[in-house]
Amino acid sequence: MRIENSHMVTSNSKSYFRIVEKSHRKYIAALKHAQSRQSIMNLYWGHKREHESLLKKHLKEEMSEIIQLKKKFE
Repeated sequence: MRIENSHMVTSNSKSYFRIVEKSHRKYIAALKHAQSRQSIMNLYWGHKREHESLLKKHLKEEMSEIIQLKKKFE
């Protein structure tokens, strides 16, 4: 079975990318206003935690989609 590229980017993927883009914009804006090295590091660690949780949620949603697709072949 061949899957076309248009089906590779699902609505969940689009939503994930929009949320990540928003997160990065917020992070970059906050970096511009940082006043110390420690505040930069705090911003980074907070951004990293947020990014990891978004990715974890996104991958969980994708796995549920995969499971649904697999059920069609049973």
